[in-house]
Amino acid sequence: MDIAVQIRAAKLAGSKRLNLSCGLKKFPVEIFDLADSLEILDLSDNDLSSLPDDFARLYKLRILFCSDNQFTRLPEVLGQCTQLSMAGFKANKIRSVPASALSKSLRWLILTGNQISELPAELGQCTQLQKLMLAGNQLQTLPKELAACTKLELLRISANRFTTLPDWLFTLPRLSWLAYAGNPHCESSAATPHPVKSIHWEHLDLQHKLGEGASGVIHQAVWQQTRKTKTDVAIKLFKGALTSDGLPHSEKAACISAGAHPNLIAVHGKIHSHPAGTTGLVMSLIDTSFHNLAGPPSLDSCTRDIYTADTQFTLNTAISIAHGIASAAQHLHAKGIMHGDLYAHNILHNGKGDCLLGDFGAASFFSTQDQPRANALQRIEVRAFGCLLEELLERCEIAGNVHGTLKTLKSLQANCMQDNSAARPLFTEVLQVLSDHLNRLDMTFSASD
Repeated sequence: MDIAVQIRAAKLAGSKRLNLSCGLKKFPVEIFDLADSLEILDLSDNDLSSLPDDFARLYKLRILFCSDNQFTRLPEVLGQCTQLSMAGFKANKIRSVPASALSKSLRWLILTGNQISELPAELGQCTQLQKLMLAGNQLQTLPKELAACTKLELLRISANRFTTLPDWLFTLPRLSWLAYAGNPHCESSAATPHPVKSIHWEHLDLQHKLGEGASGVIHQAVWQQTRKTKTDVAIKLFKGALTSDGLPHSEKAACISAGAHPNLIAVHGKIHSHPAGTTGLVMSLIDTSFHNLAGPPSLDSCTRDIYTADTQFTLNTAISIAHGIASAAQHLHAKGIMHGDLYAHNILHNGKGDCLLGDFGAASFFSTQDQPRANALQRIEVRAFGCLLEELLERCEIAGNVHGTLKTLKSLQANCMQDNSAARPLFTEVLQVLSDHLNRLDMTFSASD
């Protein structure tokens, strides 16, 4: 690819977005010709180790991806990019993060899969920060100054070297999605594994692929349980590589330890004797009437899911979904498991109120014996649920005299999302409120029939 020719031929003139993955060893200076328009630059999957000193000439740049390159140091010039809201340097060789490399405008910083052992105190000056992805590094602590980042909502610190979580973490008013599995302090907190059978690979007839995520590939399969009994199932084969959330083996452990619940996807067993040594799980095959409640956050929405424009629910359906997810979360918390990614895009539903919470890629264990710490962790996830409830209520079709119910649910949602995390309810209380109103609505509809 001759980028210079393309730009000079005006094929890219005025472009707001540019993706280049072509073995670059040096930053193409011709990109500066797009300085008056370029907002998103993706230079992932190249062989770059530096950016030019005058990189900030791209004065409109908002989003930069440089994943899978050869950087050993986060480029200091990034601190001069005053519009930069997102920087992604996943899977490089970064050891050093200079304070001067941190733009105060950052909302989303991805440093997953590097070799970072320390972060500068100045990270706490990035007060617009909402997402911080640090899984797969060598961190033992976070700078206490990060407590000033009161807009931080999602934090990934899995697969590092933390021996404890800092107390100030629980004072962050908006923290909702936290993943910390694969650290030394998690090993003693791991839940007692739920009994699960081993299923020999030869008893599985692999069929078509159903989907693929960061941690693995899901196929439909037929499980030959006995000579006469066959069952359609889904199997997830783990990739074994680090993801932005953490390690696949942590996901597998959480799935198994979760046990059975009507709003979780049932795990029938773990695969053994795979010819390539691949680990995997055999799970229930989900009915095709189920689909994702929403799409994941966009580059602009950052931490909030994206719903289709026509997404609407009856109040009864919305409460049923909320009740199902709260019930699943309470079940997990009782077993010492944080889901870590309680989002609409990880929920399957059939439009009738039936729902399933999936994707345990960000799940982490905690000790139920340390009640104050356990409650503090649970209340972080309660805020995530508050975000979900807010989204459901915003998309409700209001019919009949339900204003009292709506008022109560909005109050519940506000309580779940209040800045003082210690004052938030636990899921036991959340479930009681939802159950009361679900029963009330059922009685109202039954009476009208």
